[in-house]
Amino acid sequence: MTGVNSRNVSAFVVLAAGTLSGCAAMRAYHTCGYGGCGNDPGITADIKEQLGQRRDLGPPDRIYVQTFDGVVYLSGEVLTAMQRDSAETVAEKTTGVTRVVDTLFVDADTGR
Repeated sequence: MTGVNSRNVSAFVVLAAGTLSGCAAMRAYHTCGYGGCGNDPGITADIKEQLGQRRDLGPPDRIYVQTFDGVVYLSGEVLTAMQRDSAETVAEKTTGVTRVVDTLFVDADTGR
């Protein structure tokens, strides 16, 4: 097999996870509408604020946050697995979050 490397495999995993979580997001959209359910916008804002205060996670615009029916979707790029775990922990500890779907891509090459 030529052309298969860890970066290609990682990209495939991120795309597959995004597709599966997209199905759940569509169910929430049909249930709650474009604005989300209940306090979804508040949950998203709280998580974005907390991530923005964490300098160890890098620039805050690298991690995207969406909330649908209490389920938080994290996407974007981070430099290390530790940053990914930290972002997920921040989301999990936020009031109102029922589940976190983490599709953050760890790309050590961007830190060079």
